[in-house]
Amino acid sequence: MSARSFLCLIGGLAIGLLVSACSGMGSDPTAGPSTASVEAAATTGTPPAPAPASTGRPAYSSSAQLRFAPGDKIRVTVFGEDKLSGEYQIDSAGTVSLPLAGTIEAAGLTKPELEQALTAKLKSEYLRNPKVTVQVVSFRPFYVLGEVQKPGEYAYRDGLNVLSAIAIGGGATYRASKSSVMIQRSGTTEMVEYPQATTVQVLPGDVVRVPERFF
Repeated sequence: MSARSFLCLIGGLAIGLLVSACSGMGSDPTAGPSTASVEAAATTGTPPAPAPASTGRPAYSSSAQLRFAPGDKIRVTVFGEDKLSGEYQIDSAGTVSLPLAGTIEAAGLTKPELEQALTAKLKSEYLRNPKVTVQVVSFRPFYVLGEVQKPGEYAYRDGLNVLSAIAIGGGATYRASKSSVMIQRSGTTEMVEYPQATTVQVLPGDVVRVPERFF
């Protein structure tokens, strides 16, 4: 083989290895946006869309979606069984006790889930085809503290948000922040900052604290 042929062969192998390495780099899922997406962004002037960020805030739209906790009071109706129907309060252990049905774990359940649990309990032991409904008599109270005119404990109402909670507390003082509140959600120990907006709901057992603004 001549020297010229040998050099051509070495050059071809080098080009092949370079093309293979470039292809491997494009297939790495952790390497960021693909070359195609970057080129498209440069052409259109629009950056690649980032992954949607989670707000970390659960959505609550009605009392049927709220989960029961100790202190909540409910009315249970078993059709055709007046002795089983009545008002009951969820105790500190998170349970509710009904005649015949016994003790039911209620804390952590929504209204439809508690209806299903009571129906299953009565059907398995006492009634052939029980029809059970659960109504909320009252949820546990919420609390408004900090820079409001009347801090204290208040009865919960469906659809409550931070602005209506501040209004229930007599309105903000002149020292109060106009942009944010601190909320300790029921069952937690941490105060989290939220904006003062109608989209931020207050839930049963929440502690809402209006901070002092910076002058």
